[in-house]
Amino acid sequence: MENKGSDEVETLKTKFVSVWHNVKYSWALKSKTSFSRNSPVLLLGKCYHFKVEDDDGVPEASNEDCVMGNAEAFRKDFASRVWLTYREELPPLPCSTLTSDCGWGCTLRAGQMMLAQALLLHFLGRDWTWSEAMTLQPLDTETWTAAAARRLVASLHGSPRPPSGPGSPPAQQTRGSAEEADAHLTEMHHRTLVSWFGDGPSAQLGLHRLVHAGLTMGKRAGDWYGPAVVAHILKKAVEEATDPGLAAITAYVSQDCTVYSGDVIDSHSRAPRDRQAERPDAPPPDAPPPDAAPRAVIILIPVRLGGEKTNPDYFNFTKSILSLECCIGIIGGKPQQACYFVGFQDDSLIYMDPHYCQSFVDVSSSDFPLQSFHCPSPKKMPFSKMDPSCTIGFYSRSAQDYERISQELSKVLQPSAAREKYPAFTLMRGRVGDYDPSAGVTPVRREWPFIRDPRRTTTTTTTGDFVLL
Repeated sequence: MENKGSDEVETLKTKFVSVWHNVKYSWALKSKTSFSRNSPVLLLGKCYHFKVEDDDGVPEASNEDCVMGNAEAFRKDFASRVWLTYREELPPLPCSTLTSDCGWGCTLRAGQMMLAQALLLHFLGRDWTWSEAMTLQPLDTETWTAAAARRLVASLHGSPRPPSGPGSPPAQQTRGSAEEADAHLTEMHHRTLVSWFGDGPSAQLGLHRLVHAGLTMGKRAGDWYGPAVVAHILKKAVEEATDPGLAAITAYVSQDCTVYSGDVIDSHSRAPRDRQAERPDAPPPDAPPPDAAPRAVIILIPVRLGGEKTNPDYFNFTKSILSLECCIGIIGGKPQQACYFVGFQDDSLIYMDPHYCQSFVDVSSSDFPLQSFHCPSPKKMPFSKMDPSCTIGFYSRSAQDYERISQELSKVLQPSAAREKYPAFTLMRGRVGDYDPSAGVTPVRREWPFIRDPRRTTTTTTTGDFVLL
């Protein structure tokens, strides 16, 4: 009887928590976001202008519906980004009885969104937009509560999806014109990419895999994950992915706010994992076969842009970074509340918010609903509220592409380096091993990149959740 009573208490507790999550997180994105029609909007390297030729003198739009110009193109672009949020009713997470990440998984979700953007660039390109992006309904409690999501999932019946990645050929050739075939293939890539982030143990880059990777770093389901820790978790998840479609992609995490170009180029040069596995006599990674295709590299740079608060001197730097098309966004947010920064307008960041509770979606079906993985409503936040701990991401397709990216980053970093003693991060030639003290080489040592806030009389040494690696 005692065990039965205990089980009933746990069941009631679980139901209460589920109801509370729906109440708390179902309203998070309901309000509309205002945009100025007189200022450009930058979204992951693309610029949009909402100003009209015959200006009526109104300086700002009162809400989304009043934005003009090519606002529709901006909305479609934003809604095409993959949106990953809190979910409930999940299979139990590794080494845990938790079946939801509500209240603690926002940084992991922000990391997933950054990773998804890198994969969109890799497989579909920056100009791709989802054909159904403009059909998304405004977010409210009736649209995406757990009950509504369950009804939507239950209404769709499909055969199991074949376990093939975007790098694999389609199972059947689509009949019709070349344009239709291309559209069909693109949609397959899109759907398969989203399925990699499903909330189940088998999803290549899903929450379960990320939590499992975090266990080796001392993190468990329910813990707070900082942007730097998530960068290393993402790297581990990408490297351990087994889907052939992900074999030609790897990740690199900078050390001590320094990107070593030689290490990035080496990552590009290594043969894809599946190719090495198929050849027992294959040479080591440093000597790939002549016909080996280069791997794309996702570059992750954990940084801290100030002490207790983000230093205003880094605001323009952040704008410059988000203006680059190679940028895949920033894992950041407010203190203890992570989000995914994708752009800006004037003095406000534009972001995607993971703090929205949705129900589990089974991505193993061939026609699972995609709507809950795309967000129609951008949010804005003043730069002044940005937490200083963040991870900046870039996508590099090849060694040649990295050379171009490093040149662009050098231009962005140079003004900061000239004006301030410490840039947010640095680029260095060679490899991290070239600066090994045991080899008799003295590295160019940088102190921790805090810059003095002119409004404070002392320099803070608060490190928050940032990890020195």
